Amino acid sequence: MPFRDDAFFMKRALQLAVQGAGSVSPNPMVGAVIVDNGEIIGEGWHQQFGGPHAEVNAIASVADEHKLRDATLYVTLEPCTHFGKTPPCSDLIIQKGISHVVIGCRDPYVEVAGKGIVQLRAAGITVTEGVLEKECMQCNEAFIKSHTTGLPFVTIKLAQTLDGKIATSLGASHWITGEEARREVHRLRSINDAVLIGEATVRADDARLTVRHCEGRNPLRVVLDSRLSLPPETTIFNDDAPTLVFASSSWARLPKVELLQKKGLTVLFVHEHEGELDLRQVLQELHKRQVLSVMVEGGSRLSASFIRSKLADKISMFIAPKLFGGDGLSAFAPLDISMPDQAVNLRFESPQFFGRDVLLEAYIEY
Repeated sequence: MPFRDDAFFMKRALQLAVQGAGSVSPNPMVGAVIVDNGEIIGEGWHQQFGGPHAEVNAIASVADEHKLRDATLYVTLEPCTHFGKTPPCSDLIIQKGISHVVIGCRDPYVEVAGKGIVQLRAAGITVTEGVLEKECMQCNEAFIKSHTTGLPFVTIKLAQTLDGKIATSLGASHWITGEEARREVHRLRSINDAVLIGEATVRADDARLTVRHCEGRNPLRVVLDSRLSLPPETTIFNDDAPTLVFASSSWARLPKVELLQKKGLTVLFVHEHEGELDLRQVLQELHKRQVLSVMVEGGSRLSASFIRSKLADKISMFIAPKLFGGDGLSAFAPLDISMPDQAVNLRFESPQFFGRDVLLEAYIEY
């Protein structure tokens, strides 16, 4: 019998979990593997919001149900204990007599939050916690942040040249990166619940913010337009994807509000702070609408505002092997994004290459 430790099977469960990206939100991505005598006899993942959970799919895939009583279930997230769209997974695990459950990380959702582990142990099942916990938490970083802070997970996406420019001195930015990198951007859009942009970038790029270069869902488009200055015929206001517009509460009585609403758009009003929309209030409104993850595709000003407000969690920066030089627009200049007497520190992930371009992903450490 080949020796394989818990980490080996949890890695496989994680590989399964991420296949639910873009399909299961606002539920978490979860993968499950069932092992008997060192061999995988069943596996599954949460495939669609409202559909069976990973544990249910994994159990259903086992050809010989009698083997379950001697089997170990590996699952990336604590099994649920409540009735939601589906029955509790913990009840099914107990019913099938699975003797050992290995869990990657606990579920922060208040209806679960350790209750699944307590229930399994009370039924006499051996439970092992924290196997590849960091990786399992990262897999569901948006779900976890949503349920622990009441705010979505925010990623700032940028494309820049090697000398740090996101546009030429004349404002041109199409195209900094190549086809492979643009395809990856569209994939990232498809796995985020919302993509957020400011009105200045909408004007400059005639942005659509839809998924076109790969398969996947269109995210919710979020436009920050404090004075509702964008005309109703702007491309991003088409019906290709749902669109939400945020404006300053001082402009709530504009006739244009009704025009935008007739086009099927939702217009929400938030406070302004020092001439800018209150980004925390924007995120709180998105959280109310079960938006777990937001990708910011704005320019330097909006990106800097999110970082300065300590509301951004991650940066995804595509760097092209080009030089604009001169007075090109820098990714975060001319705004000062640093905190008082403190630099903004980043924790990098491993770089990835897409054609000739490189993607650097980094978590922001405030």
